[in-house]
Amino acid sequence: MRLPETTILSAREITAQHDRLTALWHEQPSALPCESYDTFLDTVIAQHLANFQLWHTEDDARSPHATDHDLAEVKRAIDRINQRRNDLAERCDIVLLDYLRPLDLPNPQAELNSESPGLVIDRLSILALKLFHTAEEVARPNAPKGHAERNRQRLQILKDQRDDLADCLDRLWQQTLAGTRRFKLYLQLKMYNDPALNPVVYSQRKPPS
Repeated sequence: MRLPETTILSAREITAQHDRLTALWHEQPSALPCESYDTFLDTVIAQHLANFQLWHTEDDARSPHATDHDLAEVKRAIDRINQRRNDLAERCDIVLLDYLRPLDLPNPQAELNSESPGLVIDRLSILALKLFHTAEEVARPNAPKGHAERNRQRLQILKDQRDDLADCLDRLWQQTLAGTRRFKLYLQLKMYNDPALNPVVYSQRKPPS
């Protein structure tokens, strides 16, 4: 699938969408979009949505008032969302590799990058969530003395880290297009959600009669 030039990987566009949607989804949770894979950016957004949901579901598990039943339900939800998060990160790489294939790229002779674009995008997504919630802590009313300043320092560190990572992503893509670097699809091959691979699940199943 050849992607429109405007939607081919741009780290700045990705981080801008991460920030915009993180703020929107905190204000209007009912406005969460349906997952779509029509374009690369659609897949990036769906992957960020999975991280957004995972972040807040994990917070539910940390509630001091959560019962054992609540924790069991939250754990199952975390497993489902985390699987979708990883599947969508892989999907980002699949879409990019589909785009590159007619161009005879990635160059098989180029130096291999240890991390694929999809894995970097997942890290950028998590950084966007950290940035949003750290900014909330900076502005938190009635916080202890020194809390705002500590979180301003954390916020700057997170911004620097995301800028560096976004630059690395853009550079990887540019080098891939130039044929001087390559990446591969690295499948996560999660086992815990597969009843045929998780011994805790299959060992407790009754054998067929």
